[in-house]
Formats: sequence, structure tokens, C-alpha cells
Amino acid sequence: MMRALVLKSGELAYASDYQAAPPTPPSKSSLITVRVLQAGICETDLQLVAGYMGYEGVLGHEFCGIAMEGKYAGQRVVGEINCACGNCEYCQRELGRHCPQRTVIGILNHDGAFADQLYVPEENILPVPDSVPTEEAVFVEPLAAALEILEQIEFNATDRIAILGDGRLGNLCAQVLQQQPGEVIVLGRHQAKLDRLDQLGIAAALADNVLAERQFDYVVDCTGSASGIESALGYVRPRGTIILKTTIAGTQPLNLAPFVIDELTLVGSRCGLFAPALQALEERAIDVRGLIDSRFPLEQGLAAFERASTPGVMKVLLDISDE
Repeated sequence: MMRALVLKSGELAYASDYQAAPPTPPSKSSLITVRVLQAGICETDLQLVAGYMGYEGVLGHEFCGIAMEGKYAGQRVVGEINCACGNCEYCQRELGRHCPQRTVIGILNHDGAFADQLYVPEENILPVPDSVPTEEAVFVEPLAAALEILEQIEFNATDRIAILGDGRLGNLCAQVLQQQPGEVIVLGRHQAKLDRLDQLGIAAALADNVLAERQFDYVVDCTGSASGIESALGYVRPRGTIILKTTIAGTQPLNLAPFVIDELTLVGSRCGLFAPALQALEERAIDVRGLIDSRFPLEQGLAAFERASTPGVMKVLLDISDE
């Protein structure tokens, strides 16, 4: 029995006596028990509560914990969230993040990290460098998602790049892309968040103050809104590229004609590799401490979700156990 935040029949509830059972991921490798230290609430968690993926179980996929066995026993670790079979065509092409048999921690057929412990395949686990504090290590998963863009796109010095959305992921994408060739600007709706980006030396503006005149080569949708892609169409140039980071519950009606008429490219961009994200944190190349809004004990998880869903709020962390 353990404490956990459990989503069932569309309702999120705190349980003090959750009966945990190891999942059955497709891989035959060892499952490692990880005692969770801290975990972060992200937009995907909020969308799962709203019905995205039809998931039921323990939420949470952004975490840092202590490995209880295996080669990293006793060390702080993070865990890649896609648990692949290791044998299929996708896995053989090093695309296990798209393995059709995969489970996904806290998202698909695999209990997550908003609990005292969770189970992670040993090959998914990476040790956290001593120089990276636990509260920063929690950001490895969303930072990896931001870095995923660099696996998909090679930017040039002449590129103009707009990031739509000034929230948690938009901020991380901005910090990542600011270090690449090209001119970056974040368009958002919360002046305080834009001011935070300005302090990092990243151009930012209220979206309402920037005319949608199809002036950008790349537009990254980090809005977390069903209307984000429609907004992106107003900013992207003909033959430009929209990079879609938004996932929401429900369906999104979309007029495909502009993609044909303006010969646009749409790039879906999801999970990234953890090793580059850990390296970026270790090198202090990305500032994540400024994204932390508040921290709640696991028992106050429902209040933490309420806080995380409040407009203007950045990252909310759950303190689950001590080191």
C-alpha cells in the first residue's frame, strides 16, 4: 500500500492506501523500483484529467527519485517515460519512443510518479549528476521535449522563429532555440511570464501586439490550446513550418486548405532523449529554477492541480519523500 494521486473514471483523487502492482511493459528487462522524491505537474497531466488518452491510473511522468535496486541502486535517477519492447522495427531503428507496443509512464498503461514509488525499466533509467538539484532534475522530461525540436529541425541564421505560448514548455523551447541560429521571439498572453523571458535575454511580446502577417519561417505551437494551430497559420510564411507541441483532450477541427495553398510543413514534436537534457542542466545552459511557482506535499495533490491549472502559473512541484 502507498500514497498516490489516482485518475479513475475522469476523477482525480488522493489515495492513502493505493495497491501498486508492477506494470507489464513489453520489454523483458528488469523493472526497477524508484522511490519518488519530487514530481512535476505539466499540461499533459491536466489534459489527462480532462480525458486525453482515456488514461486511468497514477498520473505523473516528470520525476526524480532514488533507485532501490539495479546498477544505480541508492542513486538519484530520472527515467525516460516510453517503455518500449526493444525488438520491433521501430526499436531496431532506435525509435523506441514510437514503439507500437510501448507503455508510457503516467500516460499509457503504466502507473506514474505521483506516488511513493513507481516501476521503471532499467534501460530507461539515468543517474542524476551530483551538481543538479532534485528540483531541477524534475525538469529533465519537459526539457528533453524542448530539445527534441533540434533532432527534427536544423535552423539557419536567417530564420525567423516564433514560439506561441509563454508557459512552461514555451519558456523551455525558447531557451533551447535561443541558443541556435536564427531570430527567436515568444508571443504570449501573460506579461509577467514575458518579463521573465526578457530577463533571460529572449525577445518576447504580447501576442495581441504582434500582427499575424505570416512573417515567420518557423512557428512553434506551445499554447496548450485547441486554437494554437489556427493562430500559427496566421504567423507562418508560405513554405514555412509549424512545429506542433500542443496535445489536448478531444478533437481539433482544422482547415487543411492553407497547408496545400501555402505549401506548409507540419512537424509533430513530442518526447526527447534525456541524456542531452541532463547535460544541459549540468552545464547550467538552461534556467529551470525560475519556472518553479510552488510546491505541495503529495497529500495536497488536488490543491496542487488546482494551482497548476490557474492561468499564469508556471511549474507546480509535488514533494513526495525526502532523500
